[in-house]
Amino acid sequence: MESKDLCAVERRGRVHLITITGAGDHRLNPTLLAAIRSAVATSAGAGALVLAAEGKYFSNGFDQAWVRTAPPHLHATMDGGFRALVADLLALPVPTVAAVTGHAAAAGCALALAHDAVVMRGSRGFLYMSEVDAGIKIVDFFAELIREKVPDAAARRDLLLRGDKMTAAEAVRRGIVDAAVDGGVEDVVAAAVAEAERLAARGWNGEVLAEIRKAAWPKVWSKVKDHGAGAAAARPRL
Repeated sequence: MESKDLCAVERRGRVHLITITGAGDHRLNPTLLAAIRSAVATSAGAGALVLAAEGKYFSNGFDQAWVRTAPPHLHATMDGGFRALVADLLALPVPTVAAVTGHAAAAGCALALAHDAVVMRGSRGFLYMSEVDAGIKIVDFFAELIREKVPDAAARRDLLLRGDKMTAAEAVRRGIVDAAVDGGVEDVVAAAVAEAERLAARGWNGEVLAEIRKAAWPKVWSKVKDHGAGAAAARPRL
């Protein structure tokens, strides 16, 4: 499938809404990561951004099937693509909201937490850092992202070292997500758009917002900044 077919983009008021399409588990591989990055890049002029997904999954993490079949020299493109997406979100000059419409596991969980706010479906789905159960080492910037976005040590331990599958209610109680929303996918998206509209209405200076975000999570930014769109544009052409 072409990357342009993997994401739908629409404008709802001042909100740039990106939806990962299809009924699958939205595994993150270089093609899907490129599609999301392209959709993020078209947000110019919006007041805020929301990322959502169709089906029962927000994202089930990295595409391990792709890893097993892709040539080894291409494996780094998946890690690099995810770092670039996180860098794009941190450098974006508008507020960002994740509409976690279903399960968010491993890299999918990290992707949700890379946003300024997280709205999660109350009746279905969980946050799950599956690496300890899957026997996969966690990469450095994942660890920094979880450390900076989940400041409570016990909650961080339960996510990373116990592989707890946290429902929306539990994640709200532990300060990991901002709201649990009753209803279906569209109810979660509507709540996320409403939150994004509320943030957009503040009329913040976008450049200042982006710089504050980078300063608020400096260790994550230091590990991803060389991969984002801004870094690519800053490199001299030979």
